[in-house]
Amino acid sequence: MKKLTLLFVLAFILLACDKDDGITPVCNTVTNVSSISVTSNSAIITWNEFDASATYNLEFGVSGFTLGNGTTVSESGSSAQLNGLQPNTVYDVYIQTECSSNNLSAYTDVHSFTTSSPPVIPEFRNNLSELNLFSSNLNELNITSLAFEYNLNTTLFSDYASKQRIIALPEGASMTYDGDGLPVFPNNTVIAKTFYYNVNDRDLDLGKQIIETRVLIKLNGNWESGNYTWNDSQTDAILDLDGSVLPVSWIDNDGVTQSVNYKIPSNNDCFTCHQSFDELKPIGPKLRNMNFDINGSNQLQQFINNNQLSGIANPSSIGALPNWEDDTFSLEERARAYLAVNCASCHIPGGQCENESTLDFAYETLLENSDIVERKESIRFRVSDYNDGISMPFIGTSILHTEGVQLINDYLDTL
Repeated sequence: MKKLTLLFVLAFILLACDKDDGITPVCNTVTNVSSISVTSNSAIITWNEFDASATYNLEFGVSGFTLGNGTTVSESGSSAQLNGLQPNTVYDVYIQTECSSNNLSAYTDVHSFTTSSPPVIPEFRNNLSELNLFSSNLNELNITSLAFEYNLNTTLFSDYASKQRIIALPEGASMTYDGDGLPVFPNNTVIAKTFYYNVNDRDLDLGKQIIETRVLIKLNGNWESGNYTWNDSQTDAILDLDGSVLPVSWIDNDGVTQSVNYKIPSNNDCFTCHQSFDELKPIGPKLRNMNFDINGSNQLQQFINNNQLSGIANPSSIGALPNWEDDTFSLEERARAYLAVNCASCHIPGGQCENESTLDFAYETLLENSDIVERKESIRFRVSDYNDGISMPFIGTSILHTEGVQLINDYLDTL
């Protein structure tokens, strides 16, 4: 009985393919489907063909689409270029051979490929989205694969705002070791710092309010600055060099609603803090302030392993700035680290206040050369109350940093 059934099926197939001039050859499915020259918005699909006279129908779409709902293109050769693709996206492709209108092959198994990230643009364009620092929805702050996040052991106080810090290096380039301070950055490096407040620090699923993204770009050996203010819908940020004040409220970890009149700096304000001997320079990404473990792995060693930092094999010879919140360090170490990050950008040789103050808050400056002891009462007065135009830091904050002020006063009490 089984043999009779098999004979019947074979006979049916032969009759179905029979024409007046003989049996129609089977239309073969192509093999060795691959993708080459994949960019952020295009790809070339290639395959091995069996019939030079056949047409090849490609159906493609975002991974997981159902056949019949994708985009279809037809080619007569053994390759096809797909255009208009989205960056950082996985696409599926199926190919069917069309030997004639009534002689089609089965579709190939799915072939998948991922488009690349668009290149980071080292220019101050009108919209932050045009710089390609982030992928997908901008307000998710998903960093492009062409950039990387960095963190600091001791951070600048900015009215309790949270921050995301990223560096985008030109393709194939790296930062170069140049001591414990700033590395040497290649031209066309982009450094961005985004400031935001969680709606509720106890429930991050409620989202965040993004305020601004400050950008530094190194062009022809010189750094340039620009600031992007986020729109109310949180879909993009607009280049704004004038600065403004924005009321912000959030719920802190204690469940208390906090409010600030957040000051978005002007471009002139940025130069005030970022100048060194009349040149604009980054402040935060000094190697000594990035030399610490994150999730059990040294951050600088990761940069070295990823070819993002060159000129040194490991960070063992690089100094490390203490975390001011880590009480395993001495009170002096913590206070000096805090002052170095929050005050030394201006109170240091070559800084904004070099000719107005004798203070030198650089962490490596010996206490006897810093003038901290001689000026301790002045320091205490300038940090212990908030008076716009008098209090320190002079710009960048609108409220006191209660914990930081306590740390400084505790330290000054020992001198």
